[in-house]
Amino acid sequence: MRLGRIGFWYRLAVLIVKPPLLLLTRRDWRGLDRFPRDGGVLVAANHISHLDPLVLGDFLVYGARRLPRYLAKAEIFLGDGFVGRILRGTKQIPVHRGSADASAALRPAVQALHDGECVMIYPEGTVSRDPGKWPMLAKTGVARLALLSGAPVVPVAQWGAQQIADTYRSPCLHLLPRHTMRLVAGLPVDLSPWQGKELSADVLREATAAIMTAITRQLEVLRGETAPATVHDPGRSAPATPHAGPLDPGPLDPGPLDPGPLDPGPLDPGPLDPGSLDPGSLDAGPDRRTA
Repeated sequence: MRLGRIGFWYRLAVLIVKPPLLLLTRRDWRGLDRFPRDGGVLVAANHISHLDPLVLGDFLVYGARRLPRYLAKAEIFLGDGFVGRILRGTKQIPVHRGSADASAALRPAVQALHDGECVMIYPEGTVSRDPGKWPMLAKTGVARLALLSGAPVVPVAQWGAQQIADTYRSPCLHLLPRHTMRLVAGLPVDLSPWQGKELSADVLREATAAIMTAITRQLEVLRGETAPATVHDPGRSAPATPHAGPLDPGPLDPGPLDPGPLDPGPLDPGPLDPGSLDPGSLDAGPDRRTA
């Protein structure tokens, strides 16, 4: 995908978001070769801060060279406010969470994957409330979306955004000193044991567990720690769900350091005349870039 033609609204979002990220953060990016250059791909990541969409968007756009489409509540898209216009203009994906048919609620996301888009989802559905910021018990929408679409699922672990905005713990932003945003993409999760099966509750839970295990194993490598033996369930007073068994996310050795250019390069915003730009139309191999 060429990033030079991203439309007015995506250019505007880049102009707003990119300068603060360059000024206030460093980058430690690994596994960028795990993303297909084109074709539909579902990216599943752990959720540690309200800043995650900006940090992960930077990783996907400037590292993987893919424009992410995020799943968001349909209500946010309504009205003529700035946020609604940005979401519609950048072709983010509305999810109708009140739908009685879970598969129907994800239909726009499935279509986006069939159309070759890069769709981003946080399986937990919200920022982790685990005491150690480990992934919580995930919702099964990620497995449903993967199995309905047949798209590869690339697991991404991230660590660092919570040092700036520690959601649910601190009301303040901690901008200095500069913090390093560490992200690693793993091999696509093998969902072949569940493909072609009826999407029963057991099938969806097992496939979701496989995806979350891959994310958790990669996060263990980033943090240099071992995840708890049980997964935090926000609906219970104590964690009660055991982590899935070992799952090899592939080698995470980033290999030789490749600082890569920090200049956005082909994303030259150019003139922001919406008249001449097309604004357009949810729920680690050897590659590393540092800055």
